[in-house]
Amino acid sequence: MKHNLFWKVISLLVVTSFILVACGTPATEAPAPTEAATEAATEAATVAPTEAATEAPMSDVPLRWRTRPDNQEEIDVYSKISTELDAEIDGVSLTYEPGGTEGANYQDQLRSEVAAGTAPDVFWIPGTDVADFATRGLILNVSDLAASTEGFDANAFYPGPMYHLTYNPETAASGAESGALWGLPRDVSTFALYLNMDLINEAGAPDPRELAANGEWDWDAFLDVAQKTRALGTDVYGYGASAWWGPYGVWLNASGGGFFTADRTACALNTPESLAGLDFQRSLYQDFDVATPYGEDPEPTFRAGKVAMFQNGRWATPGIRTVDFEWDVVELPKGPNGTPGNWLFWGAYVINAKTEHPEEAWKLVQALTTAQTQGKVAALGANIPSRVSQEALDSFLTFTPPANNQAFLNGIADAAMPTAEGPLWAGSWPEFDKIMGPAIQAVLTGGMTVEDFGTTICDEANKVFVK
Repeated sequence: MKHNLFWKVISLLVVTSFILVACGTPATEAPAPTEAATEAATEAATVAPTEAATEAPMSDVPLRWRTRPDNQEEIDVYSKISTELDAEIDGVSLTYEPGGTEGANYQDQLRSEVAAGTAPDVFWIPGTDVADFATRGLILNVSDLAASTEGFDANAFYPGPMYHLTYNPETAASGAESGALWGLPRDVSTFALYLNMDLINEAGAPDPRELAANGEWDWDAFLDVAQKTRALGTDVYGYGASAWWGPYGVWLNASGGGFFTADRTACALNTPESLAGLDFQRSLYQDFDVATPYGEDPEPTFRAGKVAMFQNGRWATPGIRTVDFEWDVVELPKGPNGTPGNWLFWGAYVINAKTEHPEEAWKLVQALTTAQTQGKVAALGANIPSRVSQEALDSFLTFTPPANNQAFLNGIADAAMPTAEGPLWAGSWPEFDKIMGPAIQAVLTGGMTVEDFGTTICDEANKVFVK
């Protein structure tokens, strides 16, 4: 050890003096240590740290996390949050990974990565996929971690998402005492129609916001605005929506139908109400020709100023804020059922079942769903906080543009009867979606009649339910 060097130097000098005496050399004072030797010994004794102090400090635990952003603006939102939380959470080093865009490929990739051991520690998944990930053993049940977390309260979030996130498939029980907690909801959202007011005004069409305020915003009024704006030119469209279950599902819901029976144990796509909703949507593409081609992403076309009404959730707001025309939002039009057929969308942050750092990952999930973090996301426009708080909702109204943020909250209101997005605990949602999606697309693109769809769809879709 370095701190023994001083005494070794001194001892050597003393021994040398004794040897000289023993050999008959006249006794003289032992020579003083040289200046260099003294400095070296002193440095070794005073500068060298103790053995305990030389232990290397513990390094931060690396955590990777992922969301499925809708556009570059949303990627920027979550990248900024990751940087801020990295500085706030002790003992972790965060890496944010933006995943793919809308569609099931994002979830499919995660399933493969979890199996291969390469998935992030924490990732967001849609509410529809919670059951599939949970029953496959791909995500961690954090019930025990939550129980030992001081101040954690599952009732702080909307009950719809928490019903599914606390569902125990082994006991068919849900709630705080179920013994299950599959994650925490990141956000909630509803659909709205993003409006290009320049096109609507140029076409001389009624203002959808005024129609909604007067209780006159229904399917007929919607079609009127869509047709008048479509008449502006062959490259201008009245309506645009992406090709996934959310946009086409609202038309079924608004006509009194839906995907499933009330207990979510069987297909209901072939009911008269569901078929009526599908037929109206088909007419937008095939009969009236007011919609962007089904299967093409309508968002770039809307942002280019060529779509009057673009159906999407709150998550599209950061991208829409970059346009240079006058825009706003309005709630969906009411259908024959007297409601707009909206969804209560939600997704959850969950933990990879194979993570090497479950406790740190749970800390990250909590940090990503605090009121403070959710407020930052909401302020940047990407979503609505998933925490039940009037203060949060009041604050959300100030996050403009759009000016008419109330349209999103109207979709959450009880009077609007939103259908909560949810997984199929009694069946396989991914398999149901794989059967339903192509069949719907065939109808909307003219490859199949509504009648043929109704005759065959549930025979196939019912195969995915547990008997």
